[in-house]
Amino acid sequence: MARALSLVVPSGALTLGNLLGAINQWVADQRGTDTLYGIADLHALTTPHDPAAVRAATLEQAALLLAAGLDPGRCTVFVQSHVPAHAELHWLLEATGYDGELRRMIQYKQKSAGQQSVRAALLTYPILQAADVLLYDVAAVPVGDDQRQHIELARDLAVRFNSRYGQTFVVPQAVTPAVGARLMDLQDPTVKMSKSAPPQAPGVIRLLDPPDVVRRKISRAVTDSGRQLEPGTEPGPGVANLLAILAACTGEAATGVASYRELKESCAAAVIALLAPLQARYAVLAADPQTVTKVLRDGAGQARSLAADTLARAKSAIGLLAP
Repeated sequence: MARALSLVVPSGALTLGNLLGAINQWVADQRGTDTLYGIADLHALTTPHDPAAVRAATLEQAALLLAAGLDPGRCTVFVQSHVPAHAELHWLLEATGYDGELRRMIQYKQKSAGQQSVRAALLTYPILQAADVLLYDVAAVPVGDDQRQHIELARDLAVRFNSRYGQTFVVPQAVTPAVGARLMDLQDPTVKMSKSAPPQAPGVIRLLDPPDVVRRKISRAVTDSGRQLEPGTEPGPGVANLLAILAACTGEAATGVASYRELKESCAAAVIALLAPLQARYAVLAADPQTVTKVLRDGAGQARSLAADTLARAKSAIGLLAP
């Protein structure tokens, strides 16, 4: 069966959107050590950051992934920087890539716009992302539209490397991920709910938000004009987002909800009920961080073993002398 890899960047606290849009699909897809899930901490270094916050977010995200249902007996859970092959292959691929193709990356253009100085890592991190994928011989990569250009770069680098130095890498393809809920910001339902939003962002529900915070955020969510849900009419983006959240949390479409107040109350109750067992499991893991670090240590060992052959092939192909 094809190997699967998904990574999350510790650039902020995980959100309800992360859980319902991706993590629950990871949990359902666990099928042994060939399913790898990790925290891409090296990617968190592309912009100014607090080192202590990155470490804390990495540990928190690992505990939340386990609390959500990732089972180290059924998948590999690891931290990217604990597998040195990611950084090593990154450099080999940088020797294969070109400055021009990196500067054409849409995300680089967006994130560097208006900045007086930009870290080189922001320019080159798509090559590290390519290394993440190519290192594990992943053939199909589930990505959203905002990352498709980066997977195209990974394909170009793999094809170029194979052409110049001999068959080394599996050439990946971007695929549409399993359908998960796409949740929007409660205050601006035209943009995705993002973990990179400021910590106190009122439109983002974090996985560790206590019930009173969840209720307050949902009670203040943007809705349409008027007070009633009109049957047979297309709801506006704010109401549609609340309906999507309610359906994703309960597993069924909302029916019999007549007013916005009722919708918000039902939505808040569903979110709180969904998060309660996850938060309880997280509290147990947070109180015993050694359990989490052992999972990450064991997972890194498994990932290093899987990556070793690919890295060795790449080093030999590009002309490096074996030790």
